[in-house]
Amino acid sequence: MRITIVCDVLGEENNGTTLAAMNLIRSLKAKGHTLTILCPDEQKRGVPGYAVVPTRNLGIFNGYVKSNGVQLAKPDDNIIRQAIEGADIVHVMLPFILGRRAAKLAKQMGIPVSAGFHAMAENFTSHIFLENCALANRLTYFAFSRTYKMVDAIHYPTRFLRDLYEKMYGPTNGYVISNGVNAEFKPRRAEKPAEYQGSYVIVATGRYSKEKNQAVLIQAVNMSKYRARIQLILAGSGPKEKSLRKLAKPLPIQPRFGFFPHEDMVKLLNYADLYVHSAAMEAEGISCLEAISCGLVPIISDSPRCATQAYALTDRSKFRFNSPADLAAKIDWWLDHPEERAAWSRKYAENAAGQFDQEKCMDAMERMLLETAGKA
Repeated sequence: MRITIVCDVLGEENNGTTLAAMNLIRSLKAKGHTLTILCPDEQKRGVPGYAVVPTRNLGIFNGYVKSNGVQLAKPDDNIIRQAIEGADIVHVMLPFILGRRAAKLAKQMGIPVSAGFHAMAENFTSHIFLENCALANRLTYFAFSRTYKMVDAIHYPTRFLRDLYEKMYGPTNGYVISNGVNAEFKPRRAEKPAEYQGSYVIVATGRYSKEKNQAVLIQAVNMSKYRARIQLILAGSGPKEKSLRKLAKPLPIQPRFGFFPHEDMVKLLNYADLYVHSAAMEAEGISCLEAISCGLVPIISDSPRCATQAYALTDRSKFRFNSPADLAAKIDWWLDHPEERAAWSRKYAENAAGQFDQEKCMDAMERMLLETAGKA
């Protein structure tokens, strides 16, 4: 098929939406489909298969947007039409201004359209400090619905997201398909580096941002009875790094900050002792699934805005949102009980095996596109 993928946000693979887009793009190309990627990534200008629209000028907010590792698209109808003309289907990654315009033009041209539900309202409203404002979130979902009401099928990475949207706007032609976990994330033998011998390694993965809420983990480690033996590893990057480092100053062992290459991340998740997912909001949480797939026991925030809490197989793998005391108690229990931790490690790995396999998930995405395009 000829498929146009529309990406309001595309650039460095340092956020879940870009990773999901690039994994889908690579998979569809490998399956022999012809792709056109419509995006605002200037680095892709002139690259075969890419159609690049201008970026939006947000004035004094340009620096803030850039610090979050994204560029925001500015629609250009001529470029959009050229990118979607002759396509069998158009797939919109996000319901933002470029995706909405591309969906509208595609429908006018008689081309089937599908769209992904990768962003929650709070992912947007948190940047303007209104994530706890029900009206702001509802208005954001209403803006999203202007795109979703036009499309022929919606891809929901989790049942949580489908239930969230359909509760507001009614039944949809929805497909619940995980974005998937790379097959390399599986249990394997990995020795702790010499520098971590004698320490408990606790990992958290994700951008240093408000919604990922790493601060509560740092506070919990400082409250743990094992605080003098915990090596906290915050794998990622982002605008909150400076404030997180400052918060961590009282810890006996300073956390390690920084990005881990793919291979190193697999090793880390296999020699670590615990994984903590403290996010305030999460549409899917692939980093959490990667840890679980390696057999790493998780402790997950029970925030009502997090799909990730569904991955907990025991209540001891959940902590009260924004409660460092409860998180510290859960950390201490797991470290106090190594035999239970080993048993649950096997259960988590077995539960994840196959269920979140990226290749199978991409096969399901291909079927969704074929069915929506009437090519199945």
